[in-house]
Formats: sequence, structure tokens, C-alpha cells
Amino acid sequence: MNYETKITGEVADGVPAETAALRDGRMSGRMRGILIAGAIIFALLLAIAAYFALGGGEPAGAGDDNDQAPVVTVIVPGQTTVDGTVEVPGTIAARRELPVGVVGEGGRVVSVPVDAGDWVRQGQVLAVIDRSVQMQQAAAQAAQIEVARADAQLAQANLDRALQLVERGFVSKADVDRLTSTRDAANARVRVAQAQLAELRARNARLNVVAPAAGYVLERNVEPGQTVGAGTPALFRIARGGEMEVLAQVGETQLASLSTGVVAEVIPAGTEKSFEGQVWQLSPVIDPQTRQGTARIALAYAPELRPGGFATARINSGSTTATVLPESAVLADEEGSFVYVVGENNTAERRAVTTGIVTAKGITITEGLTGTEQIVLLAGGFLNPGETIKPRREGA
Repeated sequence: MNYETKITGEVADGVPAETAALRDGRMSGRMRGILIAGAIIFALLLAIAAYFALGGGEPAGAGDDNDQAPVVTVIVPGQTTVDGTVEVPGTIAARRELPVGVVGEGGRVVSVPVDAGDWVRQGQVLAVIDRSVQMQQAAAQAAQIEVARADAQLAQANLDRALQLVERGFVSKADVDRLTSTRDAANARVRVAQAQLAELRARNARLNVVAPAAGYVLERNVEPGQTVGAGTPALFRIARGGEMEVLAQVGETQLASLSTGVVAEVIPAGTEKSFEGQVWQLSPVIDPQTRQGTARIALAYAPELRPGGFATARINSGSTTATVLPESAVLADEEGSFVYVVGENNTAERRAVTTGIVTAKGITITEGLTGTEQIVLLAGGFLNPGETIKPRREGA
């Protein structure tokens, strides 16, 4: 019959349809497993490569101990000419401050024509004191001079008449001597009266408080109506010529490196504006308590320089040739400052150093280095003396 040769799709190549479907599912699952395992291995290889690339190291070779050494960046600093600068605090003051008080006997203040912040010239009147009584005394003394002159004129006339009568014998020689003495005494009384008047006028002139020198008025401590005298504190304070200065407090070690005449830069507190000055005096003594001395820096007048205010002074201490290192290369502990240099067989060698001033380029090393050494720039805090390292020049 025809159905013996009929093919229905239930058998293909001698394998049932159910068996073929099961075989295809197993093959696709095995392929997925292989792909997943390959992806995991590839990810591990990428992680290992990234670790060595970012960590600056290299895969260690079997049997090579140097490959385990850390790679460090080093520099050869050499020698640099450094302009020394001493930065110290200080106080602004008048270079020559003139306290002005009452010179005469004093009295009631009538007027004060100047105020703090004014410029005055030498001899200018700062305060006027009432002198009404003194003026009357001077007038009385002037009248006494006229009286004395009249007496002197009368004595001179009497003497002249006596001299004419001596020749005729009406007046004796003794009378002439007496009249001469009277004339001389009268002239002396005139001179005494004139001197007394001059004294009164001088005293009256001293009642005015005047400026002893030209300058800038810093303080005014008197008002009209106030009674002042010889014991009254200073009525005015004047900066002669308006000159200012900074009293910079300098340690005794730094003071030894300074000299008069060097240039200094002064920056008052509260402002970034700087003023150029010059050291004109160094303290001859050191304070035994603070171990500091005073460097006096002369400055020209400027409105920003107010006596009593604080300022920062940068004083030029001269040029020197030394090794300059970045701050990251200089370490410190209880034993002092030190750096790591590359020693024999690429080992880290601790080297004690003496630091100097700090500049914009780094820290100055005054002792301990020649500048030809290879200095560990970074990661020195993680090294130990004698540890093997791999030095790498900065920028390589």
C-alpha cells in the first residue's frame, strides 16, 4: 500500500524529532557556558593589567627580587641662588614723635585752631591760652619804663646845670659826684624796667602752644575752655616731617643676618598694599625673655600707615647659594629634618639636613646636601632606610 513509503517528518536521518531537539538545546547551553567563562577570564586579565598600569609597577618575574621594589620619583636639585627674606611682624609708629605740652604758666584755653590729621609748620600756633591778666601786667611795666626814663632825664638835667656852676664856684666837686651817681642810677632803673617788660612779653608769648617742628598731628588732647598748666600731659603729638617706621620684632638668629640700609617691604594689616622702606637701625640689645630684637624700618608718610597698627615686614637678608627642594621631599620627625637619597645598589638612604628660609620654589637646605644627589621627591614617608627602590627621574 502507499502509506508504507509515506514520510511524515517524524523521522529524519534515522533520528526521531524529539531526540534532535534535545541535542540542539544541550549544544546551545554548552556554548553559552563557554562564552561566559571566556568573558570572566578576559575581565580578570583586564583588571590585572589595569592594576600594574595604574600602580606604576610591572609584573614580577620569577626569581627576580628587584622587580618587587617600589618605583619612586627622584630629582637632582643642584645649587640655586636664593634671595634671602626675613618675614616678621611689627608695629607702625612715628619715626620721631614730638609730644607738645604747656611751656609757660598755663591758663584757660581760648581756641585750638588745629586738629588731628592736620599738617603744621614749625612755630605754628596749636592752642591759644587766655592772657588778659598778663597783658595788663605788661602794660603796667611799660608805664614803669616811662617813669624811669623821666627820672633819668631829670637827673641828667640836674647834672648838666651843676657842671656849669662848678666853674663859677657855686657847686662843689662833691655835689657833682652825687648828681652823677643819681643820673647813672636813673638810667639803670630804665634798663631794669625794659628787661622786666621783655620778660613779661616772653612769658606771654609762651602762653601759646606752638609746633616745635613741621609735621603731621597724630593726637589732639585739649579743647577750648580747658585749664592747662605745667603738669598737664601732652596736649598734642606730632610726627616730625610725617615720617613713619615699623618696629619689627626679629629673632636673634635672623637679626644677625640683617644690616642697616637693606630694603624692606611693609604690608599693613587689613590691606594688601605694600610700602617700600629701609632698615635704619638694628636693636643693640636682645630681649632676654623673648630672645628678639627690634629692626626699625623707615617709611615715608602714607594715609594707610597709622601709628599703633600692625604690619608684616619682609626684609631682604641678602643672597645665598643653596639647594632648594620641594616641600614634599623634606620630611621631619623627633630627630629633625631629613630627606631620602638614592644610595648604593638603589637603596633608600636617610640624610639629615638643615633647612633655611622658605621661598616660592621650595625649602632652602643650608647643610646636608651638595645638590648632586638623587633625592626622593614623593612617597618618602613610606620608605625605610636601606629599602631597595627603583629610582625614576621626574618627567621621565
